Amino acid sequence: MDSTPLSQNDNRLQKAAAPQNCLVVVGGGAAGLMAAGQAALAGAKVVVLEKMKRPGRKLCITGKGRCNLTNVAPLPEFLGHFGPTGPFLRQAFHRFFTPELVQFFHELGLNTTTERGGRVFPTSGKAPEVLAVLEQWLGRCGVHVRTGCAAEHLLVEDGRLTGIICGGATIACKALILAVGGASYPLTGSSGDGYRLAEEVGHRIVPIRPALTPLITAGGLAARMANLQLRNILARVFIDGKKKAEAFGELTFMEYGLSGPVILTLSGGIVDALRQGQEVIVQLDLKPALDEKKLDARLVRDFQERRLEPIASVLRGLLPKEMVAVALEEIDLGADRLVGTIRADERKRLRHWLKNFPLRVVSHRPLAEAIVTAGGVDVSEVNPRTMESRLTSGLFFAGEILDIQADTGGYNLQAAFSTGWLAGRAAAARITEGAEA
Repeated sequence: MDSTPLSQNDNRLQKAAAPQNCLVVVGGGAAGLMAAGQAALAGAKVVVLEKMKRPGRKLCITGKGRCNLTNVAPLPEFLGHFGPTGPFLRQAFHRFFTPELVQFFHELGLNTTTERGGRVFPTSGKAPEVLAVLEQWLGRCGVHVRTGCAAEHLLVEDGRLTGIICGGATIACKALILAVGGASYPLTGSSGDGYRLAEEVGHRIVPIRPALTPLITAGGLAARMANLQLRNILARVFIDGKKKAEAFGELTFMEYGLSGPVILTLSGGIVDALRQGQEVIVQLDLKPALDEKKLDARLVRDFQERRLEPIASVLRGLLPKEMVAVALEEIDLGADRLVGTIRADERKRLRHWLKNFPLRVVSHRPLAEAIVTAGGVDVSEVNPRTMESRLTSGLFFAGEILDIQADTGGYNLQAAFSTGWLAGRAAAARITEGAEA
């Protein structure tokens, strides 16, 4: 059997015909590729319809091009990263979770490495290698892949899916898996097509919005520190004056505001709050390892030892140089002021600012720039044991099209692989049942 990576042989992709009464997978991303291969292994004839010139484009940019495959966190902790809809994934994770995914890739010849925070990456650090082994696997499984084929309409009769219209042609099928992704990074093919298809056959779409997205802040403070990366920062979120969340990690100042893992993690709740017209403040603790008392003792010691030096020079021992001028303006101290002349109340202002640097969030970056899409197909209308629609027999869902989204750290990609695995197996069983009948 030809095991050449499918994306490297476009002629074979374009000429691959759909088998009669096949299982159709719409979308060639992580969820779709996993679903297609698992369905083929279970005995189904499978065709993948991919609208782009090659599958897996979004997969190749995940994890900053390194592809954070999953996370080794235990199941309860893992589910906790998904918020209210997390419990929907319990069945899929019980069937195919982190250990199974890592073993799956090892058997395909892809070694993995676990890094800080339990994040699992291919050892090579190259996302395209993940796509390559998946494509080779599909070739060995006999999966047909059609690229440049955008799904137009689903065909349903008497509550049962019967086919799909793609490129003006009708493909009859006994089962179909919608795995077209969300609406973020549309240049990779995730342009929200799946929501329309699902809605046309009666599914409710939870309003989509950006998740894991950078934030836009008021004023020009962030721009003055653009591209400055901070590590070991504690960020707290206050909504209408009440503390709602916090996260510890890395942060990056941008021309427009804030980005980095800690901000992306907190962004989901912030986006929802902004949509409701609530005031959002992100408060940065620049010295989370020191409580107020220890930080004050540090300041007193530094001020006494360097009392004849200007405050700007002393602050260089506490802050990156890009932040010194901002700090002095925020606490209203002149850069040339000798530390020996700084009063106790002024030192208190500095201490408070170091522990509570506030930035008002006024908006967020567009959905096209979000790592994942929040919202999607209402999971109450999907059977969590099979990923099959509760409304249309033979229609299955997998991946980001569902209203499931998590923090950064490999959680979202594991959800895509797990729901794809389950949907592929269940859809293949549906076809087998039909053949036996």
